[in-house]
Amino acid sequence: MRRAHHLWTVSISFALLLAAASLPGCGGGSAEDDPPDSRQPPEFELRSSKARITTPAVSNEDAATLAADNLAFSVDLYHELRTRNSDNFVYSQTSISTALAMLYTGAASTTSAQMADALHFSLPAARLHAAFNSLDLALTTPPPNANAAAFRLSIANSIWLQNGMSVLPVFLDTLAENYGAGLFTEDFASAPEPARAAINRWVSDQTEDQIPTLFPAGSISTLTRLVLANAVYFHGDWRRPFLKDSPTLVFHALTGDVFVPTMRGNLNAVIWSGPGWSAAALDYVGDTASMFIVMPDAGTFAAFEAGLTPELLASIFAARSGVFADLTMPRFKMSTSVGLNEILSTLGMPIAFLDGADFSGINGQRDLRIQSVVHQAIIAVDEQGTTASAGTGIVVGPVSVPPSLVVDRPFLFFVRHTATGAVLFQGRVVDPSK
Repeated sequence: MRRAHHLWTVSISFALLLAAASLPGCGGGSAEDDPPDSRQPPEFELRSSKARITTPAVSNEDAATLAADNLAFSVDLYHELRTRNSDNFVYSQTSISTALAMLYTGAASTTSAQMADALHFSLPAARLHAAFNSLDLALTTPPPNANAAAFRLSIANSIWLQNGMSVLPVFLDTLAENYGAGLFTEDFASAPEPARAAINRWVSDQTEDQIPTLFPAGSISTLTRLVLANAVYFHGDWRRPFLKDSPTLVFHALTGDVFVPTMRGNLNAVIWSGPGWSAAALDYVGDTASMFIVMPDAGTFAAFEAGLTPELLASIFAARSGVFADLTMPRFKMSTSVGLNEILSTLGMPIAFLDGADFSGINGQRDLRIQSVVHQAIIAVDEQGTTASAGTGIVVGPVSVPPSLVVDRPFLFFVRHTATGAVLFQGRVVDPSK
């Protein structure tokens, strides 16, 4: 059964790391008027000639389809993660889906079909990217009379390209028009560590220094040719803050009772319930985002988790109603680090990790495959509000090169009859020049 997690609105960094052994030019790069031998790597941000589409034509039906598809992928992720982690965890489906949609731009043939199936991308490509663009613009539209100190949600995307490498113009155009992704050049081939530092600085800047090292040492190598990076930062104060100096209370954990610091509210949350569960909604300043808490009935947590579906989760969200009441809950801070290779393969896109992968929409060649996908997230919830960040990295490198042998030293030879195994001739060569 497919599965996922209720999406906490969190601050995210997400990155896709792409590498290739050889990447022939097949599209626009630096200025076409310059002689090829005199072109210098630009030291500033480049862009596709296409501008960001700020008013995408997206029907209500397409927007609803993307929302439902993303929720289905979220539930898939939740179930896969819960089977691998018996402790707390946090992640962002929105970040993972958005970044993989950027990579999906370059996928073709079976790779594209499997990614669409695993990620629940049911819209045709052009409408899908437009819908993601519309979603991004809606998420980053500040609330009326917004106060950045009380509420902020920002998203940024970038492309980091090996000096001298070209990619297909349609790939850059799609990312520029729908994801606002600018282009920077780096010399991965001879200076991967400075390039890694530069990308990490960009991510750190975009996440208010919450993700200082998205790419660890060694994650960007001399084989790296392209990096796609997405960074999202979120901070939200509660519209109705919790009271200060709340008491420590007993929390009935799955492994036994524990004492934890709590937050007690005064008419601060909408509370409602349904068969087997109770829920609460806490609004952030600006009323453009909320945190939902869903608590299964006592003794039923495992069964509720196992039965979680996109339809059930959507129905809980839609059932929000009632008056404001007092909510008491734990303060919490947690972090999660998880590899997603096995999960994404299990969910239906194994070919993207194999030599048969087809990412020819990036550079016109079938020489790239995903090497690893990692995700890290952290979230802190206290009396004042929520601050969170996360990072995801997709490392894409060259497909395996067929084994080869250079016979450049003395060797033996045998001429063997296949059916009988008889060795007809044999000998050695120590100097073929004689």
